[in-house]
Amino acid sequence: MISKTNVWVVAGLCGLVGLGCGTKRFPVNGPDAHQLPEGKVCPPTEGMISDNENGANTTNTYKGRGGYWYAFVDDKGSTVTPMAGSLGGTFQMTEGGAKGTKYAARMFGQVGSADVIFAGMGLNFLDPKGDYNASAYKGVSFWAKKAPGTTPNVRLKIPDAATDPEGKICTACFNDFGYDLKLTDDWVEYTIPFRSMKQIKGWGSPHTKGIDSSKIYGMQWQVNEPGAKFDVWVDEIQFTGCP
Repeated sequence: MISKTNVWVVAGLCGLVGLGCGTKRFPVNGPDAHQLPEGKVCPPTEGMISDNENGANTTNTYKGRGGYWYAFVDDKGSTVTPMAGSLGGTFQMTEGGAKGTKYAARMFGQVGSADVIFAGMGLNFLDPKGDYNASAYKGVSFWAKKAPGTTPNVRLKIPDAATDPEGKICTACFNDFGYDLKLTDDWVEYTIPFRSMKQIKGWGSPHTKGIDSSKIYGMQWQVNEPGAKFDVWVDEIQFTGCP
């Protein structure tokens, strides 16, 4: 079942939680998201990042892309399945994708209770890992859901040259530009412009004016809620806003 919930994100500074300024608003999900230039759907061979239909841990090989999926977790007691790469696990797709497709990326587990905790899954645009020039696009879209009885709070993160250690810029890395989602038990398509992605205040260095879409490394879906059980599904990931 596909949810028809209509969620809005406010562009620019209004995308930050707690600000009530009245600037242009962008529909994160629902048919209206594809009617605006930033949400325009790209042809599959142009914008598709990973449709997961090969059932393996590799992404689609379009437009110079071709990376791999992985899971990651802290060392403070959080758990994640598939096992994180550092623990010797290999990411595998799960049957039952969005829109009747065969497979989706899925992670499940529980977040610990220490001070710095996290668990997540992600994909790199290149193999070996490297920065990818996505300046031709305006944002990303994907389908996502959660399992009943698990946390809805998931953060989309996109590491760029200023936040990923491989960019050799950050002195306090991993505060990637991103967007906080509240998933439902049904598949929902989310469309998020690059301009609506923010860093988290209070930590990380540097803090830049916006994501550098000409040098991005991949996408991550991360859970940081202490003690939370999570079961997150993601599918049909692609760039949006093709010319």
